[in-house]
Amino acid sequence: MRIATWNVNSITARLPRLLAWLESSGTDVLCLQEAKIAEEQFPFEPLRELGYEAAVNATGRWNGVAVLSRVGLDEVVKGLPGDSGYDGAEEPRAVSATCGGVRVWSVYVPNGREVGHPHYAYKLQWFDALRAAVADDAAGGRPFAVLGDYNVAPADEDVYDVAAFEGLTHVTAPEREALAALRGTGLSDVVPRPLKYDHPYTYWDYRQLAFPKNRGMRIDLVYGNEPFAKAVSDAYVDREERKGKGASDHAPVVVDLDV
Repeated sequence: MRIATWNVNSITARLPRLLAWLESSGTDVLCLQEAKIAEEQFPFEPLRELGYEAAVNATGRWNGVAVLSRVGLDEVVKGLPGDSGYDGAEEPRAVSATCGGVRVWSVYVPNGREVGHPHYAYKLQWFDALRAAVADDAAGGRPFAVLGDYNVAPADEDVYDVAAFEGLTHVTAPEREALAALRGTGLSDVVPRPLKYDHPYTYWDYRQLAFPKNRGMRIDLVYGNEPFAKAVSDAYVDREERKGKGASDHAPVVVDLDV
């Protein structure tokens, strides 16, 4: 089974690329983030024509997540239990489903904006809710993974220059401690191999030629439990999909499982 995660940064803007990538990549299950579309406008039909069902949690212009599967789509849960929302409103940042016997969550962790901002506090609270919500599956006996845009680089080597991020979100100790606590439920970091250069960055800013200069970050992560991790036969960042006109600022992370 081939499972992937991809922050598409607007499924409307990226639909032709998404459909072409699904056809060429052989992906069985794709976790999407930043759909930026209302659920009733989601492109169910063109995906169905390719053989994919979709579980969607999306409400409009911002955020939005989905799980696409051509190997079954069962036990769908929309939203994150325990998420109190931000500024009085719940945001569509999580959806989970069972696909071909593998349980997956697609998550889009809050950005945090800046250290000390209320959204930064919400980010840490959201991690607490995520940890509690996945604990049973993480410790369970079936393959399980939380895939998505975590908006945190797990270690200094996961950013092109840690000095450039001093005092900024994505690299702070509380954020990394939240990641460590999530791993503490029984999950491990499935680190992909890069297709070029020496580190598997997954995100490059659109500005200042960040992609050609490889000024990237590894913030799109796959955290799997023991049965999932033991089944991994390969994992890589499809850096090619970050190239060209109309690309997302994130690349897909692809994981092959022997299940």
